Amino acid sequence: MPNRYPADQRDCAVRMALDHLDEYPSPYAACKAIGPKLGIGVESLRAWTRQALIDAEQVPGATTAEQQRIRELERENRNLKEANEILKAASIFFARELDPRHR
Repeated sequence: MPNRYPADQRDCAVRMALDHLDEYPSPYAACKAIGPKLGIGVESLRAWTRQALIDAEQVPGATTAEQQRIRELERENRNLKEANEILKAASIFFARELDPRHR
């Protein structure tokens, strides 16, 4: 189970990493230097920082809103596929029941 950080701690850490990006050769280097000082895993801070850069449209990628919409559509797609399978099974069942040759 991943360690959950409070939202305010996460926001503060991301803000700090973004403020110091110009002092390091890469966002990863900034996160590697700042994360341990704040008691946050380097990979967690890197992911949050990258998502913040994507949301600010500074780097390409799916924004947080787009990711949420994708998750909703995938959930809806999964539910529709399940309902479709149920309907297929039901139509096969009733087709056999109504088939005069089956009796």
